[in-house]
Amino acid sequence: MASAPNLRRARLFVRQRNRVGLTRAWNSLPRIIRMTIAAIGAYWIADSLLGHTQPIFAATSALVASGFGTATTMRKVLEVAVGCTLGVAMGDFLMHWWGQGLWQAAAVMSLSLLVARYLNSGPIFSTQLGMQSALVVLLPISVDGPFARSLDAVVGVSLAILLMILLPSDSRRTPIAALSELLREMAEVLLECSWAVRDDDHRSAFHALVKARGTQRHVDKLPAAFSAALEVATFAPTQRRHRQEIRQLSERSDHFDLAARNLRVVVRRLAAVLSQSALSAEGAEQITALLRELSEAVGTLAHSVREPTVAGQHKYERLARHQLQDCAAKLDPHQMGIEGLQGEGLVLLLRPMVVDLLKAAGADTEEATSALPPLHR
Repeated sequence: MASAPNLRRARLFVRQRNRVGLTRAWNSLPRIIRMTIAAIGAYWIADSLLGHTQPIFAATSALVASGFGTATTMRKVLEVAVGCTLGVAMGDFLMHWWGQGLWQAAAVMSLSLLVARYLNSGPIFSTQLGMQSALVVLLPISVDGPFARSLDAVVGVSLAILLMILLPSDSRRTPIAALSELLREMAEVLLECSWAVRDDDHRSAFHALVKARGTQRHVDKLPAAFSAALEVATFAPTQRRHRQEIRQLSERSDHFDLAARNLRVVVRRLAAVLSQSALSAEGAEQITALLRELSEAVGTLAHSVREPTVAGQHKYERLARHQLQDCAAKLDPHQMGIEGLQGEGLVLLLRPMVVDLLKAAGADTEEATSALPPLHR
């Protein structure tokens, strides 16, 4: 009997892994095509145009320089490219003087890693420099001359950088995916909180708190994602039209971060309020409706982020601002019929979160704060 639940869990795990894997592979398809073109193209150039015999380092250098990564910036590509090229050059140079063998390979690798750590603190740079130099010494001597492999590496990394500039991935994809996922989870948390208040269930509120804390992983992705996206939009001619859009979202990312942090504070207070039964029936009804409306507003904001056109983004941003302004106008404990320090404190904590969401939706500070009703003693 115990094997049936385990089998169901295993099937669910396999389905989830399969779905995640297919999504990851599909999203990586443009980069896979670019990496393939870079590797095979570099090999063809070194083989057919330069006349080198089996220029494997042209293909490997292009492949390594293209690479995978959620935030592949031009600096990282250049770091890998220089490490790869310098490693091949050092291997060629030292092999020319020391010859080949195991002790030569050990000496070359040790010296290469020392030079790499002196030049750069990055682990990728050091690994590439050491690995490429060791491969040069361990592989048979090239029949094309002492520094033919170094030239192959230069061809590979140059083509990889050129293709990154001319055929970049969509610069918006990574930051928009992280931002959209953050807002989606925030909307779900607010909706779960609404249900928890409706059912007077503090356990559901604690469950929502766990989910709210999980949003930090999306927040952590935003700085590097926006940095890489802005870099691609600056260097790549085909992506420059997105530069203003990415810069605008990047400037608002701090407000998304603050809203997510305030949400965690709100949910933690809500769990305490429900565990102490500190809300009256009228107050619970008002909070339930308010949290549901906030969830819808955040969902609209997520839709605006995913919109492919600027006109669509502005349309949903305006709608989100109107929804959030309607919510903000209700954030007065007395107006909502909420009494007691616990309930009033919950409403007061919602106020800065809504202000941050309004700023994230494009409102300025004055417009966001003026949407809140004045508090009366």
